[in-house]
Amino acid sequence: MAGGGQLARMTQQAAIGLGVSLRVLAGAPDESAAKVVSDVRVGDDRSLDDLVSFADGCDVVTFDHEHVPGPHIQKLEGSGVPCRPGSAALAHAQDKLVMRERLSELGVPCPAYAHVPPSAPLAFLEAFAGEHGWPVVLKATRGGYDGKGVWIIGDLGREARDLVQRMLSGGVDLMAERHVPFGRELAAVVARSPYGQGAAYPIVETVQEGGICTEVISPAPGLPGDVAAEAQRLALTIAAELGVVGLLAVELFETGDGLLVNELAMRPHNSGHWTIEGARTSQFEQHLRAVLDLPLGSTDPTAPVTVMANVLGGDDPDVYPRYIHVMAHDPGVKVHMYGKESRPGRKIGHVTVLGDDVADVRARARHAADYLRWGPEMKERT
Repeated sequence: MAGGGQLARMTQQAAIGLGVSLRVLAGAPDESAAKVVSDVRVGDDRSLDDLVSFADGCDVVTFDHEHVPGPHIQKLEGSGVPCRPGSAALAHAQDKLVMRERLSELGVPCPAYAHVPPSAPLAFLEAFAGEHGWPVVLKATRGGYDGKGVWIIGDLGREARDLVQRMLSGGVDLMAERHVPFGRELAAVVARSPYGQGAAYPIVETVQEGGICTEVISPAPGLPGDVAAEAQRLALTIAAELGVVGLLAVELFETGDGLLVNELAMRPHNSGHWTIEGARTSQFEQHLRAVLDLPLGSTDPTAPVTVMANVLGGDDPDVYPRYIHVMAHDPGVKVHMYGKESRPGRKIGHVTVLGDDVADVRARARHAADYLRWGPEMKERT
């Protein structure tokens, strides 16, 4: 697995159970996965030489992020190294404009969008807003995550003009999208193997704050069965049409007119962390099964309701003394920490709670995540 973050770390847990040897390419020996994986190669996953050396002797190469350059993956594929997902599929997760164009060709519902021409960007944005209304969502076509690379502009005032000029001057390609009035955000996580087998997890609701996912509720409360089935069908269709092998997470807007696809990720995803305790097969085991072309596992839930809440860094980086309160207050809470340096607002772990009542399970998960972040002061901050 190229990338040494928390996704690779949690994939290692699944690899142990399957008896699979996982090698990780980490940027530094203190990265999240490097601390728990025995076969770690330290290198730059954007360096072709480092990737070729890392892949030597591997049966399959997969990824815990979308930032490995596509041409490098093509080089590996050309030398006979199976890369899953492959470069052709990953292009749609690496470039938002490529993704939008292909999904539109397939008839997949997406927000109205257009490439922002560098030659006359402000006039173009004015015309785009004239057709679709303000505000306009401005996105970097490549490299954004967790709210980075996405801006909502309400007009073409000085701040927006400076932003556009700064991005284009820095070589950042931009696209514009219609700002969609949606009721909530959903996610569909599916898996697909080289054999063509597919499997879909229950549709979840994701809660975003400041562009960061803070909470995932499975299944999405009150989602009609036909809408859930349509979301799963959409995700499985996209996986098949794009040739995805492994996990695919499809982020969706639920609107009054139906579902719209927002983003794609071709790897284990934050919206699937709940599956470690909440599903018969975790997304991490499922990803390994898929890329190794093993039969896929059951996606059945283990409880009526599962809630995952991300633990974000707070002012006090020493989280571990707060375990005592969290574990004693609610022994049913499962804590997962990523071994990452705590910084304010950074994802450093997550908690998972299972139960029967949505409101109760959400409250328990929020309490645990908030206490791990803030400690006893959390009541004054939330």
